Amino acid sequence: MLDINFIKENLEKCKAAAINKNRVVEWDKLLAIDETWRRLTKSVDDLRAKRNEIAKKQTEEAKVEGRQLKESLKGLEEEQRSVEAELQTILMTVPNVPDTSVPIGKDSSGNVEVRRWGKEPVFDFGIKDHIELAKKLDLMDFERGAKVGGFRAYFLKNEAVLLEFGILQYALRKLVSKGYTPLMAPSLVKEFTLFGNGQFPWGRDEVYHLEKDDLYLAGTAEVPVTSYYSDEILSEMDLPKKFVAFSPCFRREAGSYGKDTKGAYRLHQFNKIEQLIISTNEMSNSLTLLEELLHNSEEILQDLKLPYRVMSMCTGDMGEPQVKKYDIETWMPSRGAYGETMSDSLMGDFQARRVKLRYRTKDGKTQYCHTLNNTAVASPRILIPLLENYQQKDGSIRVPDVLVPFVGKEVISR
Repeated sequence: MLDINFIKENLEKCKAAAINKNRVVEWDKLLAIDETWRRLTKSVDDLRAKRNEIAKKQTEEAKVEGRQLKESLKGLEEEQRSVEAELQTILMTVPNVPDTSVPIGKDSSGNVEVRRWGKEPVFDFGIKDHIELAKKLDLMDFERGAKVGGFRAYFLKNEAVLLEFGILQYALRKLVSKGYTPLMAPSLVKEFTLFGNGQFPWGRDEVYHLEKDDLYLAGTAEVPVTSYYSDEILSEMDLPKKFVAFSPCFRREAGSYGKDTKGAYRLHQFNKIEQLIISTNEMSNSLTLLEELLHNSEEILQDLKLPYRVMSMCTGDMGEPQVKKYDIETWMPSRGAYGETMSDSLMGDFQARRVKLRYRTKDGKTQYCHTLNNTAVASPRILIPLLENYQQKDGSIRVPDVLVPFVGKEVISR
């Protein structure tokens, strides 16, 4: 959420950001409500001051006037609260302002490639996609998954289970060794956390709601961990706080009908290791931390020896809360293209304002924090490039060297 004063002082910039992020904001309504709230706030303050003055008098007339002012004040305060709630609701629809380095574009066609790593493998045999490989080697069962759990459900089996746990554990250990605090985050969350991370109000259709308990299933550990220190004031000397969080994740994929309907690319349930940082609100420092998160994810793919490319996301493809965002796309041979496996985002103080996450500076001032997050690894999507890039002519799969200790073998075959 942006500060209303920032919006008014940078109105044209905020309007341009909304247009570039393909979002509609009722600007005139927002400004009118803010003006009404300020007028009511002044009236309330004036009435309180007058009531305090009258309270100093001990006459009967003063007591009568005091009671009348009390009733008037009660009505004004109720109106003020109602208008403030309306103001907060419309402020929630204003997207964040991108950094000047972000490319402007309407959709994914406006994304810009930053760099590539690794060589795309050349096979001297007819390759199989991950679905064929998994079926032949008895690693995934999508048919029985759909029978039991519906569309986009699946069973991982045999060495695929060991691969997933191995990748998740490897990423977790690597980040812990870099000083990140490990967390196991809840997947069941309250509604305020989804407003807090910026998924609501825009992304309600993507989230599973458990109506009876009024709880939601989070699609990423970013949701609960962003609210870990909600409504708290941290100390500047304790920042940045760096976390690596594991959680099962759930997404309805409501906006993806007809896209990636087969295989392990787009599923309703998956497991993820997420990197999160809470920092001071110095943008130059936050941009440096964004590169650190990106480097961590790249290092994991390099350890797995999987070719990838880094994309700078344009305004129309980066999401509402982000100031700047990278996607890492890993080479998927069956597609003959790169597919997204990690996302790296800087939110500025957008999320912190929503969850009231602040810190006290060395000179005693209170500031909103900056928040950042990045997928370290998500599975089973990461199994797609792993199985496909490491497939052998005889249909077996060679296990990446760093995962052999977790799988217990160098080759998966039947």
